[in-house]
Formats: sequence, structure tokens, C-alpha cells
Amino acid sequence: MNLIVIIAATLVAGIGSVWLAALLLRVGVRNGSGGVNSQHLLSLAAGALLATAFMHLLPEAFESRIAPALLFGVLLFGLVFFFLLDKAELWHHGHEHHHGDHGHAHDHVHHHGHAHAHAPRTGGGWAVLTGDSVHCFGDGILIASAFIADIRLGLVAAVAVLAHEVPHHIGDLVVLRQSSANQRAALVKVSLAGTMTMLGGIVGWWLVDQLHGWLPYFLVLASSSFVYVALADLIPQLQKRLPARQTAAQIVWLVVGIALVSLVSRLAHGEHGHGDHGQDEGHGEHGHVHKD
Repeated sequence: MNLIVIIAATLVAGIGSVWLAALLLRVGVRNGSGGVNSQHLLSLAAGALLATAFMHLLPEAFESRIAPALLFGVLLFGLVFFFLLDKAELWHHGHEHHHGDHGHAHDHVHHHGHAHAHAPRTGGGWAVLTGDSVHCFGDGILIASAFIADIRLGLVAAVAVLAHEVPHHIGDLVVLRQSSANQRAALVKVSLAGTMTMLGGIVGWWLVDQLHGWLPYFLVLASSSFVYVALADLIPQLQKRLPARQTAAQIVWLVVGIALVSLVSRLAHGEHGHGDHGQDEGHGEHGHVHKD
């Protein structure tokens, strides 16, 4: 049962985020009035990621009997590790795109269109797909780790991944549409990259089951990924001088992201609460970890 749920959740997070991004592009993503405000998407995603890391994944990991100092060391290692992957342009397919004209219609999502105007069209597209695939695969492993710890935790992690992948995929689609006149082909390519989330989920399900004693470490690594994405990628794109009204809107949407994660957790708790009492008793050793 666990594997089926993981596959379903990773498909929704991986491919669903691509289709939602395409829908938002069709509606119109803008920084001004009208359409979908890109700053709101980024704020919501950042709030969802931070809430998932600090309110769910880390508390779950720290309920184990592992020394807190060791888990904090893993958290630090994770942040440095994802920074190095980012430097290799494998994890975060996007920081190099932050520099560009802030008046550009799509400057909210890594400024893909502006940055790739100076690069070979096909090369830029394949670079995006490669980074996207690696990132999605990693997301799948993180989602699987969360599901194995607790189904509520898995649902929360899947929602957080979905939220932060939407802005990423909007930028990916912009790049690929520039490199090809066939918009449908761009959607198919990014969707295929999104399926790597499911593959990562299956690998994660198998890996964490083989190393279930290491589950708290996997959860801390997942947290470090979410914190890194939020603080190194999303929030810097929000750090620019804005009128008080737009700044307030950013804060509101950040809170909405946090509330969304809390709501999903509460709803999932209501659905699965009847089976959680036995889990909570064995929580100290993660005795509820299982694989069907």
C-alpha cells in the first residue's frame, strides 16, 4: 500500500506541477496587475517548504534517539551538499538565471528567458531538462522518505514539492518554448522530466526500507533540501524594493503557504488518526516504519 501511495503522490508532485505551470502560463503569469502574480507563487512555495522542514520533517527526525548534535551536523552537511550540487548546476536548475531585466514578463522564475537568450537554444533546453530531471529524482526520494516515516508527513512533503516545482517548471517551459516553436513538445519534455519524481519515489521506497534505521537522517536531508531551496532560491527573488502593499502581499502569501501545509497535515491526521496511536508509542525509535 505504501508504494502505491508514494507512486501516486510523486506523480502528482512531479507531473501535476508541470501541468499546473502550463495552465498558469496560459492564464498569464505577471509581476503587475492582471493574471497570476509571480511573487505570490514564490512566496507561497517558500512558506510551504519552510513549514514542511521546520514544523514536520525536523520534529519527526528529532523524535528519534539519535543525538541532536549529530542530526544538526547532518542538516549542515545537507545544506553544503545542496550548495555544491547547485554549483554543479544539477540540483537547482535556476540560480544562474536570477540576473536579468526585472521588467521582463517572466523575471520571477529564474529569469530563464533572459539568461538563455545568450546561450545556444538547444543547449540551454537540454541543460534545463538535465537539471530538472536530477532535481525531480531527488524530490522523489525525499517524498518517499517522508511517507515511510508517516503518511501525513509524506502528504505534506508532496504538497511542498508541488508548490515549489510550479515556479521552476514555469521557467523551464519558457526556456523550451524559446528553443522550439512546438509548445506541446516543450510540455511533453518537461513532463517526462517530472516523471523522474516517481522513479525517485520508487528508489527511495526501496532504499529507505533497506536502511530504515537511517530514516531520521533521510528526513534531515530532506529538510536541508527544502530549507536550501527556500532560502537560497525562492526568497532572494522576493528580496527587492517594493511598495508596502506588495510587500504585505508577499508576507500574506508566505503565511498562506505555511497554512496550506498545516491544513494538509490536519486533514491527513483526521483521515489516518485512528491508526496513529500505535505509531506514536513507538515513535521514539521510529517503530512505525514499515513497507507493504
